[in-house]
Amino acid sequence: MPILWLRYKDQTLGQYLLRTGASLTIGRRQGNDVVIDNLAVSGSHAKIDWLDEGVLLTDLGSKNGTFLNGTLATSAWIKRDDVITIGKHTLVLTWTEGEKQPPAPAPEQQKLDKTMVLDTGQYRTMLEKSAPNLAAEADRKEPTAVISFLKGGRGETILKKKLSKIGGDRSNDIVIGGFLVGKTAATISKRPNGFYLSYVAGFAKPRVNGRKIAGAVKLQDFDLIDIGSARMEFVIRE
Repeated sequence: MPILWLRYKDQTLGQYLLRTGASLTIGRRQGNDVVIDNLAVSGSHAKIDWLDEGVLLTDLGSKNGTFLNGTLATSAWIKRDDVITIGKHTLVLTWTEGEKQPPAPAPEQQKLDKTMVLDTGQYRTMLEKSAPNLAAEADRKEPTAVISFLKGGRGETILKKKLSKIGGDRSNDIVIGGFLVGKTAATISKRPNGFYLSYVAGFAKPRVNGRKIAGAVKLQDFDLIDIGSARMEFVIRE
């Protein structure tokens, strides 16, 4: 079983077990699984999932970023002894002694999104310069909804349209493969009270958190969507 160790300088502050199918959330706000009480840490900063393919780190749109082995990471697979830096704290991934680890992800799964390589000091300077503009934009903008591939694809799609289409046809906003996936398998509609997933066509019917949907289903933060062999995650970013 993977274990995450929270450290500050040379001091170990805690250890946390990862469980399959459950997210380990990290942030300053109480209610996170790993609470880091530091102003450099966002309220909901990052999360870690133990999936069939391995252990996945996801930044939740934090203000100061999440770093994996010194590299600014949006979404990345992590392995034993990798070091995650959040603010001035570090988290190190280890495994229970003698336990077999899952195989390394396939090359096409190594990056779910483009990872920028920046010097930490340079990035901090950029953030300081842009912070006033970012704060002003946050006051004007609504939260952003994003669909991120966990398997069966790569990258992420911001749900800007009132109706976003998912399916095998290249004209869809989110394209997924598979013989059983309909040309347009499902849609996500943007409504005043949230985002709703609906089945359209095809033998591969959508599942939300493992359950087949019947009619329109309102999506919640971190919901997992399965269509055919593709797995996606719905995330709300402030």
